[in-house]
Amino acid sequence: MRTLAALPLLAALPLSAATYYVRTDGGPPDRCTGLADVAAPASGTGQACAWDHPFRALPPCGPSRISGGDTLVIGPGGYRMGAGAPGAEGCEACDPAAPWGCVMTPLPGGPDSQHPTRLVGKGWDTGCAVKPQLWGTDRANWVLDLTGTSHAEVACLEITDRSGCVEDHTGGLACQRDAPPYGEWASRGIYATDSSDVRLSNLDVHGLASGGVWAGRLTDWTVEDVKIAGNGSVGWDGDVDGDDGNSGNLVFRRVTIEWNGCGETYPGRQPAGCWGQSAGGYGDGFGTGETAGSWLFEDTSILYNTSDGLDLLYARQGSSITIRRMRAVGNAGNQVKTNGPTLVENSLVVGSCGFFRGKSFTYDVDDCRANGNALSLVVRPGDQVRLVNNTLASEGDCVASADCWFGPCTGAERVTFRNNLVVGTTDFLQPDERTCLVYQETFPQGDAVWDFDDSVIAGVKDDACPGAHASCGGPVGIVDDTLAAFDGHLVAGSPAIDAGTTTGAPSTDIEGKARDAKPDIGAYEYGAAPTGCTPSATSLCLNASRFRVTATYRDYAGNGGSAQAVPLTNDTGYFWFFGRDNVEVVIKVLDFCGVNQRWAVYASGLTDVEVVLTVTDTATGAAKSYTNALGTPFVLVRDAAFPCP
Repeated sequence: MRTLAALPLLAALPLSAATYYVRTDGGPPDRCTGLADVAAPASGTGQACAWDHPFRALPPCGPSRISGGDTLVIGPGGYRMGAGAPGAEGCEACDPAAPWGCVMTPLPGGPDSQHPTRLVGKGWDTGCAVKPQLWGTDRANWVLDLTGTSHAEVACLEITDRSGCVEDHTGGLACQRDAPPYGEWASRGIYATDSSDVRLSNLDVHGLASGGVWAGRLTDWTVEDVKIAGNGSVGWDGDVDGDDGNSGNLVFRRVTIEWNGCGETYPGRQPAGCWGQSAGGYGDGFGTGETAGSWLFEDTSILYNTSDGLDLLYARQGSSITIRRMRAVGNAGNQVKTNGPTLVENSLVVGSCGFFRGKSFTYDVDDCRANGNALSLVVRPGDQVRLVNNTLASEGDCVASADCWFGPCTGAERVTFRNNLVVGTTDFLQPDERTCLVYQETFPQGDAVWDFDDSVIAGVKDDACPGAHASCGGPVGIVDDTLAAFDGHLVAGSPAIDAGTTTGAPSTDIEGKARDAKPDIGAYEYGAAPTGCTPSATSLCLNASRFRVTATYRDYAGNGGSAQAVPLTNDTGYFWFFGRDNVEVVIKVLDFCGVNQRWAVYASGLTDVEVVLTVTDTATGAAKSYTNALGTPFVLVRDAAFPCP
């Protein structure tokens, strides 16, 4: 009887999930079944070969050809996503006069969390060396649709378009919206609503005319190793039509969100026409509408967006926010906004909110919007907020502000401030004043809402120095405290060294290095054991393995990946992209410590494809990247990049 009772449950699961393939040399569904990763023959029907386009699996008109629990593997190369693509023929949504609805049908959800539907690039399970490119065109609303999708995984894809236009731009970069031909642009990369148990990983969502991701009413989403960059209005927009509320666990790890609110040149991937709300744009890196949910951000970077960096101001009852090892730098509004119970630890928050002023890529950005406070904290009645082991700097009105919402507050609210290193400077909007340390005016306990101790503070208004164990006024002892070149690593003799409290201190720092029994103040632990460099097929280890060098590339067809490394001497090596005998980039790191107390990086190349070189000083964790734009003969790198010893 028990066995029979279980049969209906078993019958609800797919008998056997299938794996389908798409390749640029595949064929249409009448010729190919999609069930083999081989090219299409010249003729025949029902052949075991790959399809030629993702529309074959997820047609803009008509039902999906794949089922929940299946896997769709996209092969290398570029795929036009919109009108004119294979599979768009005869579809009303792809009519050239009004083609914006010419998008993939929503990805069907899997039957349960153990049997997800997968939409992935080839190599997704072996490191994702090369991401297939899905490029939107002809004013497509979006490239990937996850409406109603649950129990699914999307991985190892580049999602973009092939235009530098920005939707509704008021400064000369506007896309053609009024009549065809519209051009090779799409509005957004990913659209999702009413979706649960979804994992996004190894995605590069960039250069869309409006937004990278438009997603709301999500439950239990995980986003890892994703880049959202250079989208014309916003990076991640959680303000969808209707209710926006999210729930469950919303997890973001190793995510980079940068240069949103800027156009992105094609094919060079450089910022252009950056605009904010003052010019009719938007510009948040990450924002939501009213939402619940437990939000976790770990090892994320939110950089150079034209409004706020991370905006969770509209978190509501039932929410919590945890931020660990975040780098938030150069956003034009607040770097981080939170609402409700919050933990921020081991993070670098540099409120250089005037970054866009006077830059060649700036059209119209409202510098230091919303006062430009680096941290903007909303505290609800009875809430507790903890700021621990952070390195904070600001040229906004204040380093941090706190406000009581949904009051009246009771006096039990606290913002606990421990082991933080703070650098103030001239107020960007009021240059006759300095940035204030903190501000509040809405709590019944007044400034007592702030619980300060064990901090290093310098450069703030009125030389504020709260806390019995604070060190104030003198140099903070970091590599560079100027906002333009801020480097929060501690130097010998810093008052932050061994000055922190162990109570509540994390066991490692922003770079994952161990903190000892006397934790340092700030995000970086001084003298922690370096991770060192281990040579690999894609990593050079130079100068006694102190410096790790890696490179990525992208060619004119949109293909790319990790460059292959070949060591030559203790301080020199080279990279190849297409063949070992075809040298592309040569790099060396030289010891000039006896000359100017710096390590110098020199690099030259024999290529005009896009190259990103990254050099990491494993002794300190400091890293610097050098980008050569696609279509540009390689520009010589000569940089005294890293301090000695």
